[in-house]
Amino acid sequence: MHQQVDSIDTTVGKKKVRDNEPLNVLLLGVDERSGDSGRSDALMVLSLDPKDDSMNLVSIPRDTRTEIVGKGYEDKINHAYAYGGTDMSINTVENLLDIELDYYVKVNMEGLSEMVDAVGGITVDNKTDWIDEGYYKKGYHYEKGEIELNGAKTMGFVRMRHFDSDFARTGRQRQVFQAIVDKGASVASVNKIDDMIDVLGNNMETNLDFSDMKNLMMNYRDTRKNVVSYQMEGEGKYITNSSGQDVYYLVVSDDEIQKVHDMIKKAKS
Repeated sequence: MHQQVDSIDTTVGKKKVRDNEPLNVLLLGVDERSGDSGRSDALMVLSLDPKDDSMNLVSIPRDTRTEIVGKGYEDKINHAYAYGGTDMSINTVENLLDIELDYYVKVNMEGLSEMVDAVGGITVDNKTDWIDEGYYKKGYHYEKGEIELNGAKTMGFVRMRHFDSDFARTGRQRQVFQAIVDKGASVASVNKIDDMIDVLGNNMETNLDFSDMKNLMMNYRDTRKNVVSYQMEGEGKYITNSSGQDVYYLVVSDDEIQKVHDMIKKAKS
């Protein structure tokens, strides 16, 4: 699962990990199926600061309109992965937020179910009562309040958006990520390490090597104790593209981009 990318110099990140300095990690949740180049279904920037044991988790909505670095025009940010894979996604996010990414982690969303089962299930706080009508498996009931999810139910939980909104959907994605981290970092999960590694090996790519992972586990695990979860906000608009089609985009203001930039920079100051 170890894959280097041209867009990130890992010698910089490795020094930061050794010195316990703040890190920025791009989390890519990708839907990749046979015969399809895939798109990034989830885009998050994870900022870890071991000095004050804090973590920022910022979602970038997939419809965000921005310059696709390497293409020279604006489009939905999740298209960057379809056009140029991980490297183009990294360059595009760095350009949008004016930040430096130290590492990336790409997870196939189809493997999310296996990961949740590998850690023994997760607990989330569900904001909306609803019944799955086919987002993953028809008939699953998600009651409002604290609920337990296995792998299959997690897939429906992160994919549903028509009962509320895409904004709420990305909030559920952050909830699931945090729940997996919390469960995976617990002492009770020690006996599940082999299962977790098997799942990650089949469904994940990252430029973190094994020594980096060990250092993160030892020295950055307490950052999960103080989590700030945020989603970039914008205004939904239909904009006519070069083919004359009206396409829905999320237009994010310069002020909002600066706000997120400052949040990430503050975590690294």
